[in-house]
Formats: sequence, C-alpha cells, structure tokens
Amino acid sequence: MPTSAGFYYFAHAAEDAGHTRPPVILIHGAGGNHLSWPPQIRRLAEETIFAPDLPGHGKSEGSGRQSIDEYADDVIAFMKSLKIRTAVIAGISMGGAIALTLALKYPKQVSGLVLMGCGPKMRVAPSILESAGNPNTFESAVDGINTNCFSENAMQNLVQLSKQNMLKTRPPVLLGDFLACNEFDVMDQLEKINKPTLILCGAEDKMAPPKLSESLRDGITGSAFHIVENAGHMVMLEQPDKVANLLKKFLDDLPARRKRSKPRLTPKGMVDSV
Repeated sequence: MPTSAGFYYFAHAAEDAGHTRPPVILIHGAGGNHLSWPPQIRRLAEETIFAPDLPGHGKSEGSGRQSIDEYADDVIAFMKSLKIRTAVIAGISMGGAIALTLALKYPKQVSGLVLMGCGPKMRVAPSILESAGNPNTFESAVDGINTNCFSENAMQNLVQLSKQNMLKTRPPVLLGDFLACNEFDVMDQLEKINKPTLILCGAEDKMAPPKLSESLRDGITGSAFHIVENAGHMVMLEQPDKVANLLKKFLDDLPARRKRSKPRLTPKGMVDSV
C-alpha cells in the first residue's frame, strides 16, 4: 500500500474511463485505521476510494492529535498531496466529526458527506478518558470500548479483531482521539452545511445512540437518514453489505462532476491524478 505526505493509505481506482464521480475518502474513528472499513466499502464498485490512516494511527507517521480541527487539516493535507480537489468525505464516529468539520471549514473541498455513528456533539464517558491513556489500564479500556462498539449479536471474532487493531494504537494517541471527540461541538453550525448528506446509525449503537444521528438529520437540511438494524456503533463492520448498498445509492444520486481523465496508478500504487 502507498504512502503520501506521511499518510499510509489504501486506494481503489474506479474502472470507468470517464470518471465523472468524485472520489470517496473514508475516515476511521478513534484508535482505528483503514481496516476499520470492510472490503465491501473499500472496494466499492465503480468508485474511487481512499482510506488513509490518520497521523499516529496504523502505519502512518506522527503522534496523533487532540482536536478534530487538527485532524481535518490533516485530511486536507492528504488531499493536496494527491491533488484531490474535492471528495465525498465518509466518516465513522470521530471520522464523522472530522467530516462535519471539513464541510464547515473547507466547504469547497467537500462534495458530499456520509456520517456514521456520530453526532453534532461527541461527549466521552469520564471512565474512558481516565483509562485510555494509562498503560496500566489501556488494555481493559480497549476491551470495554470494543464491547460497547458492537451489538449483542455481533460475531465474537469480529469484536476480537477490532480489539486487536485498537491495541496497536499507542495509549497517548487513543487518549488524544477521545479528548478531541469530547471537545467537539458543532450543534449551532449544522444549518451552515449545504452538502448532500447521508446519515447512518446502528439501531443498537451504545457509543453514539441514534438520537445523536437524529440531531444531525434535523440540523442538516435535505439529509438522508437510515437506522440500520442488527448493528451497533461499528455499523459498517456488522452490516457491510447493507451499508455498502446505502452508500452506493447515495453516490449514484450525486450530480456528476466535470469529466476528467481516469486516475492512473503507478507501479507503487500512487495515484497520479484524481
């Protein structure tokens, strides 16, 4: 997999020569990486997809951030490094907060939003803030977080895999993510967002209950809202086919942009143009 400007990322190029559709950038949540997104979404047919590891996460350089604004700036730097002028930003949890911030701070670079398991506020339980950054309590914190990220019917191997991925995150980075989420609040700015928006939430989401997604629906004019049954916070992992189908329909309904040349991948996988 390629790197650019310090970002390690997954890339999937659309096969259509016309390429009139904006690319999609998938932003993972706190303590996550590009593997937070299942193959059904990372390799969505007829779409150009980028899934970066945020700084300090996965195999990306850096030490992580403590504010959503800083992560939004990082995503813009990633887009500039790959000459991506505008994209659909899809985010889960903290990634959704980053997507919202991008739409408010850099509206010209955002052609659409997909918000999963998030809200206009992302308050974090004090117990997580107290334990996530402490090496002595880190593993138990990760265990509790992942238990609450899935529905009761989730396959245990899925929960364990998610836990293993989060354990690879350094404690200060995970704590920084949750501190960033805890300070996030755009409740009074939702009316400024005028981008096509898809909002998804697992019916059994304990980390960001459906009422938070409903707040987004009520605040963002014209947004589409779906509650996905039999899924918790990590809705795209528990119901990958359902989420992929909803995402595909949303992307199919977006206005086509000006026709551009097809993205070309170098032997190293780097994208030359988008």
